Order: sequence, then C-alpha cells, then structure tokens
Amino acid sequence: MRNEGQYLQKTVDSVVAQTLPPRKWIIVNDGSTDNTKQLIDEAAKHHSWIQGVHRSDRGFRKQGGGVIEAFYDGYNLIASEPWDFLVKLDGDLSFDRGYFESCLGQFADDSKLGIGGGTVCCLEGGELVAEARNDPRFHVRGATKIYRRQCWEQIGGLLKAPGWDTVDELKANMLGWGTRTFAEILLLQHKDTGSADGAWRNWVKNGLANYVSTYHPLFMLAKCLKRVFARPYLLSAAGLAFGFVGGYVRRVPRIEDSALTRYIRAQQIRKLTLRPSIWD
Repeated sequence: MRNEGQYLQKTVDSVVAQTLPPRKWIIVNDGSTDNTKQLIDEAAKHHSWIQGVHRSDRGFRKQGGGVIEAFYDGYNLIASEPWDFLVKLDGDLSFDRGYFESCLGQFADDSKLGIGGGTVCCLEGGELVAEARNDPRFHVRGATKIYRRQCWEQIGGLLKAPGWDTVDELKANMLGWGTRTFAEILLLQHKDTGSADGAWRNWVKNGLANYVSTYHPLFMLAKCLKRVFARPYLLSAAGLAFGFVGGYVRRVPRIEDSALTRYIRAQQIRKLTLRPSIWD
C-alpha cells in the first residue's frame, strides 16, 4: 500500500476480527509519505502475526509493476513456509468477520478452483454495490486475490508489469484451473479503483496492460468501440486505445509465452464470433 493512512485502520480491524485469521500477515508500505508506516507499526506491536515491511519512497506511484514489486518484498518473507493459500489484499478495504472463512469454504467445495476472491463493492445509497459489473466471469479483482498453492506454483507467480492481475488468471485457466469472483461474499472499497492515478491515466494503464497481455487487436477494437457508449463516454475508449497502441509504439516488453498468447487470442476470437469462451 502507498499512502493509505486514511483507510488502513479499517482493513487492520477487519483482518484482526476474522473468524479464520491468517497465519501470517505481511503489510508492505510502498514508500508512503502519510501515517501509513505508523499504523502498520502499531498493528505489528499488538499482534505477533503481523509484520511490517517499509520500502523507501521512489518519489512517484509506479503503475502496474510497482504494486507487484512491493508484493514480492512481502512474499519473499514467507515463500519457503508451508502455506496453503496466499492472499493479496489492498489497504483500503473492509469486510465482515467471516470473510476469509467464507472464501476458503468456496475453495474447499471446488478442488479445481485456483484463484478466487470476494466482490469489491462501493456504497450507493447506503447499499453495497459491485464496483465492476461487467467483468468477465474468470476475473478476480487485484485488490483481493486468493491463490491456492498448487495453482500459484504452476502459473509461476505474478508478472511484474501492468496486466499482472489478468495474466495470472488466463494462465491458470489455460492450465485447467478455475478462477472466479464470489458474488455473494462482499468487501467495501473505500476509494474508487484507479482514483489515485486519475481516470485518464487509469484507462491508459488498462490499455497498456491489455497490450502486455498480448490481447488480439480485433478484440481490443471491439472493446474500445463498446466503451464509447459507456461512462465515462469516449474517455475510457480513448484511454484504452492510447495505452494499447502506445505499447506497440514504445515497444514495451510483453509476455513471452507463445502457448499462453495462442490461448488468449483463441478465447477472444471465440468471443467475437459468439461462441462460448472464458470471456462470457
């Protein structure tokens, strides 16, 4: 997390209250300049299973790859331990005390479920409403991902670049694992996704992530055309196109897995030709 002092205590309180608490919780401070460090240290002082990691301030928010660099600073501390499930959690969430127990119940019921997580919601009229209502069925929001160890080992961890939170799921599906969001298990996100970067930069980042993930150009064209008629009108479509084309122009490195690229594009062509695909 970076500069989440306004919301972090809500996340700490939610995790501490769990009916099934984590064996270990590494909270990574990615160079925050607010009171995030103090809140982490206070939580670690009161709970022996919480450990803080403080990265130096690089002076800016590094989109896409920065969060995974921070994630690995925490993961490397527990990589050799005998864990069964690994959770990546953002520092601006709150959820009820049965959250982890309910999520792991989903994994217990489906031995081929490799990646899962709750539904990230915002408040509308006092009600929790899913923030992303048109995500494909295989997608789990990056703010709250749970990985089964066998799946994690087979996909080889996370890409340190924009698109990491889609590439992991696509590779898992290619290898025969299921990935899904639990519609009935809700979390409240206290600020809008991408708000720290601004709407334009967030959509450009998403377009670049699609480029890095080797999306088919025809699929991206269809995605951008669809976005023209969705709020924010034109802005999201233009940002996606700018980020995607910009990847080609700047020759940004992409995933180097020909089998995965073939799988991704085959699924996207199936979607474009109205056949069943993981994008349904």
